Amino acid sequence: MMKGMKHIIIVIVIMGFMLLWPCPSSAEKTVINVGVVLDLSETVGKIGLSCINMSLSDFYDAHPHYNTRMLLHVRDSQTDVVTAASAAVELMKKEKVEAIMGPVTSMQASFVVNLGDKAHVPIISFTATSPSLTSLGSSYFFRIAQNDSTQVHAISDIIQSFGWRQAVPIYIDNDYGRAIIPFLTNSLQQANIRVPYLAVISPSATADHIEEELYKLMTMETRVFVVHMVGNPGSTLFAIADRIGMMKQGYVWIVTNGMANTLASLDASDIQAMQGVLGVKTYVPKTKRVVDFQARWKRRFLQDNPAMVDASINVFGLWAYDASTALASAVERANNNNNSKPGFQNTMNNASSNFSEIDNIGVSQRGEELRDALSDTRFSGLAGQFGLVNGELEAATFQIINVNGNGEKVIGFWTPQKRLTRNLSSLIKSSTTDLNNNHDNVLGAMIWPGDSYSVPKGWEIPTNGKKLRIGVPVSSRPQFVKVENDGETNTTKVTGFSIDVFEAVVQALPYALPYQFIPFAKPNGESAGTYDDLIMQVYFGVFDAVVADTTIIANRSKYVDFTLPYTESGVSMVVPVKDKSKKGAWVFLKPLTWDLWMTTGCSFVFFGFVVWVLEHRINKDFRGPPSHQIGTSLWFSFSTMVFAHREKVVSNTARFVVIIWVFVVLILTQSYTANLSSLLTVEQLRPTVTNVNDLIKYRTRVGYHTGSFVRGILLNLGFKDFQLITYNSTAQCDDLLSRGSQNGGIAAAFDEIPYIRILLGTYCSKYTMVDPTFKTDGFGFVFPKSSPLVGDVSRAILKVTEDPGMKEIENAWFEKQSSCQQEDASVSSSNSLGLDSFWGLFLIAALASISALLIFAVTFLYDHRHQWWFIHNDYSTWTTRIRILLRIFDQRDPRSQRFRRGGTDSVKEQDKDNYDQSSSTIGRHHHHHDHSLDAASTYTESSFSFQGSPCEDSNSDNSNVEQNNLHSQPSQQEN
Repeated sequence: MMKGMKHIIIVIVIMGFMLLWPCPSSAEKTVINVGVVLDLSETVGKIGLSCINMSLSDFYDAHPHYNTRMLLHVRDSQTDVVTAASAAVELMKKEKVEAIMGPVTSMQASFVVNLGDKAHVPIISFTATSPSLTSLGSSYFFRIAQNDSTQVHAISDIIQSFGWRQAVPIYIDNDYGRAIIPFLTNSLQQANIRVPYLAVISPSATADHIEEELYKLMTMETRVFVVHMVGNPGSTLFAIADRIGMMKQGYVWIVTNGMANTLASLDASDIQAMQGVLGVKTYVPKTKRVVDFQARWKRRFLQDNPAMVDASINVFGLWAYDASTALASAVERANNNNNSKPGFQNTMNNASSNFSEIDNIGVSQRGEELRDALSDTRFSGLAGQFGLVNGELEAATFQIINVNGNGEKVIGFWTPQKRLTRNLSSLIKSSTTDLNNNHDNVLGAMIWPGDSYSVPKGWEIPTNGKKLRIGVPVSSRPQFVKVENDGETNTTKVTGFSIDVFEAVVQALPYALPYQFIPFAKPNGESAGTYDDLIMQVYFGVFDAVVADTTIIANRSKYVDFTLPYTESGVSMVVPVKDKSKKGAWVFLKPLTWDLWMTTGCSFVFFGFVVWVLEHRINKDFRGPPSHQIGTSLWFSFSTMVFAHREKVVSNTARFVVIIWVFVVLILTQSYTANLSSLLTVEQLRPTVTNVNDLIKYRTRVGYHTGSFVRGILLNLGFKDFQLITYNSTAQCDDLLSRGSQNGGIAAAFDEIPYIRILLGTYCSKYTMVDPTFKTDGFGFVFPKSSPLVGDVSRAILKVTEDPGMKEIENAWFEKQSSCQQEDASVSSSNSLGLDSFWGLFLIAALASISALLIFAVTFLYDHRHQWWFIHNDYSTWTTRIRILLRIFDQRDPRSQRFRRGGTDSVKEQDKDNYDQSSSTIGRHHHHHDHSLDAASTYTESSFSFQGSPCEDSNSDNSNVEQNNLHSQPSQQEN
């Protein structure tokens, strides 16, 4: 009990000692005067002031031991630039403030920043976002806010992701609005997005003036608008746009963070008029600290402003809170610097009266230390990590919002590193996104003006009742464009291939495209100029497009845009043709080339040899003296050419070879006959000129169509002006070519390939097209630069040209005449048939013949193996064996049915016995190893003495058989 009483007494003593100890009072703190210049009549000013007070309260509660305390001197700028500047001067001169927070607008800040730079007083603004303030180059200006120029890339990425090619900025005509335009237009142009118009709204513009400007926008094609305004004029603009029908389906509205950051402070009616609007909003992470602060701020703000029950804090209030915290921290560090001194130093002579009140402000002695301290300040603020780079907050993340219902919906994010993304969690995994027409992958679902869920195409035909004005030429080529004027009805009818293609393309578009054709003609109906003049009318805005046979070339593309071509391309030369064939005495040799003649002749000889080999032993037609056999073989071979051979073929293998060869001969003769007939009856047309260099060298006159760009090509090739003759129609071109260069005409005409096709189709085989061909991109439709119609029409052209209906359009205007024998410019240098056309036939015949020879050789060697193989090796050589085989081959085969025809049975039987006996006799001699070479020779001669001469008749054959029997009996007795 006593021990517990001691502890209580000790605690009481310590507490009493602490109460009696002298603590530093507020009077002992260093007071730093800080000015605050805000528009206190505006919501943003009131929110900013309340956040500043709460920030200082929170800061000093967290740091009670700091030696400095900021004393705020608040001034109301009353939304006026002069009042804001006057307040800043008064604060510096009378209150000796060492820093100023504010002002609100960029216009006010522009003058106050110059004052601060002169007096070395830091100016800290949390609402002035104009990029023009950066150009002031003041080291005493600190922007605790996002520079407006940091959001332009997010805007251009949004437009690019939807594939829109044009956008019109709408901005307030003051320093805040004008300063972002150079950055915005540059970013859009880098994304290949055209800015056809800038809509400027005066700060003092009435509702009528705004409505007039919006009606002007309705008359344009573009339906994508980027609005850069603050809340009040911006909400008025959208209310008027909703009333006149510019918030319906097809329109696209994008607001910058000037409005997106303050959407919560707008009235419900203003939000309702902005349904479907996209916005770029500064992203603030929703941390617990931010949520708690918003609740505390709401209670504090309602205490100070009980009438503003609907007010809600925005990012400007969070920046005001962080700016106050940063300034309080910097003031403490600057005060701790022993070199810093409070107050202002007057740099002017007080006795002089030539200086203004501004010049007498002096210079803050602590300004440099406070500037450096602010620049080095780093901490975790309510709006994110606080850190200044060149006096500004670093570029941060933006939210992409969609106005929907009573508020906004976040549909994506934009970061400087990854650009557009649907959610921030995907940034760790994904790389930079391809934005070209890729909105489905980078943004979430959204609603568009008019409660539409389909993405607008970004442009429309103007709603002022005008149709698309399409210029057409008064062409001398009616196949492409033909203009007919009806004097009675005062109407104009335009037809032609190009017109039909364009109408098919318009039908293929996914939307209606009203248009009217306007002839490019003088009042008397004549053409008003060349095709280049017609195209320039689009550049000057006279026509909205040109539909004609206009060639796509580089020089024209500098002024207009072309669609994809709808015809073939190229410039070529057309010249007359004449029959250059010479039908001389040796014309019959021209159907075949020399190599085919040589191959055919060798094949005839080879075929005769093969048949002779296969038939010699069994067919008496192929026997006899050598000259008779050679003549018979060649006669048989060459007679197959006219199928007049009378010799019969006995061997099956020979019959097979003859069948193949007769087939080859049939193909050769028919081909020869057809080609010879063509050479003798058909004209062999050849161009009169084949080399353009010859025309230049000999200064021959050539022609081109009047007003055509082909003239430039000819001059570049080296032609002189006096060589160039113009023509206005196909008939005139025909007349000039028919007369020739020597008779006042031309030797060649240069024109585009579609026109040459018309000439060739009209005059058939009088002319031909020859190289060289100069490459062009064909015919295309003409539109103004960056017209949104170019892409859609080009895609429709692809559909039309791939459709079978395109062929019907071509046939309707360029129907080919059946009498035309030649349309192609290429003429073969030779009409003779070559070996390359028939080598397959010769290969088949050769394989059949060689196969037959192999079969015969194998059969022959096998049947006579006892006569040529089983001979004693001591006196037999390969030469001897070959001689034996040749003698056997030269003999008739007694087993052949051809030789037995007409003989007696006894003779047939004797021949067979002699044949078998001689074979067995040779076999027995194989076993007598002790015979000498002479005996072998005697045996060989006696054994084959029956062969006799090849020209012996049947009687000598029978005597040879008897003689052979006499010679063979001693051998049988030996055995």
